[in-house]
Amino acid sequence: MSKNNTAWKKIFDKYDILQKIKKNGSFNISAAQIKEFREPRLMVKFDHSVNLPQIFMENKLAILPVTRGDYVISHFDLYHKFEDINSTIINLSLPDYLQSLSISNIQNEAIALNCAFVSGIIDDFMEDEDIFPTVSGRMSSGTFLFNVDDHNANTRHKVQVENSQIEIDAAFEGINSFALFEAKMDISEDFLVRQLYYPFRVWKNRISKPVRPVFLIYSNGIFRLFEYEFKDIYNYNSLQLVKQKNYSIEDTEISITDIQSILENTVIIQEPEIPFPQADKFEKIINLCELANIKDLTKQDIAAEYDIVKRQINYYTDASRYLGLFDKKTSDGEVLYSISEQGRKILNLSFKQRQLEFCRLILSHKIFNDILQLYLQNGVMPSNDEIIDIMKISNLYHVEGQETFIRRASTIRSWINWIISLIN
Repeated sequence: MSKNNTAWKKIFDKYDILQKIKKNGSFNISAAQIKEFREPRLMVKFDHSVNLPQIFMENKLAILPVTRGDYVISHFDLYHKFEDINSTIINLSLPDYLQSLSISNIQNEAIALNCAFVSGIIDDFMEDEDIFPTVSGRMSSGTFLFNVDDHNANTRHKVQVENSQIEIDAAFEGINSFALFEAKMDISEDFLVRQLYYPFRVWKNRISKPVRPVFLIYSNGIFRLFEYEFKDIYNYNSLQLVKQKNYSIEDTEISITDIQSILENTVIIQEPEIPFPQADKFEKIINLCELANIKDLTKQDIAAEYDIVKRQINYYTDASRYLGLFDKKTSDGEVLYSISEQGRKILNLSFKQRQLEFCRLILSHKIFNDILQLYLQNGVMPSNDEIIDIMKISNLYHVEGQETFIRRASTIRSWINWIISLIN
């Protein structure tokens, strides 16, 4: 079990939390009580639902801060799934005279937000006039009351917040509106609505202009912006998408000819003695490489901070190693994953060349090369049965049994679809 899982299990046992919630509907806990077992800042940060400790997941529980040092645990419905929208990419550019901002060195949320502002992404998205950055950083929430849905019943909980700490990544104000930005560098399935809702409630009480909560995700050269609104300001779960746009400050034009050239000129390599990939979302492999490019990652890091289901951590780290993007080593008895030299070089390339290099790595494996050739010849993806037939004669490392072939065929299909999706 992870350190968080172990610590929370001990806390639940000591304070009989499950029975208290069953009896009273919720349980209040202080930072001092949490600190008996582990540092609170490490114990209460769950940006995605998959990051929740095991005992929370098993009992459909979640946690909210209500003061600067107090939290409440209940069957709260706190997360919102990102809408699946394939928006076209709008291309903008950084001003030529800027030397301190570079598209090859966007390594944290602050730099991503600065690039979004100076390139005109914020202006285009907000559709306002005379937009300037204003507030950011940590501040007090003041006092406000709201309702939040219960996971287990058709009911709502009332929650009162009094001087909890909030953090705003960036805010931009124009003549007609004020936008609050939450920025992330990791691709995820969902997000913690509190990151938008608490700042929204604070600033809704302070200014008369419309307050616009915006989520920005930067990964692999693409800025993905989601604007939301709370239809009922007192209802945490009344979040609705207003609009979504994708931007890039690089050339994103990739043609079928580019892909065919990679397919025809890639040298086929021998299959490595690494588990054959079972990691369907290639964007997450790229994102994991970006994160490992900043610091070496342990499995605990990945489980605690990023939106990957715990049982899938090995799938994605092995897939990264299979492609030669990750190195695996042991330090002080703990497994560490670091970006390989090849991976680092690829991440330093321009958007177009980076995608084509990822394609080359995939297509250097005969099975992927064969399937893409079939796809382009026939204009349709080969059936699962066709893919499995080719897999069975491809001498894949430790792929045996029909169920295993079926699961791995899903990854092959997904990666080929990712390659095709690059074509403008």
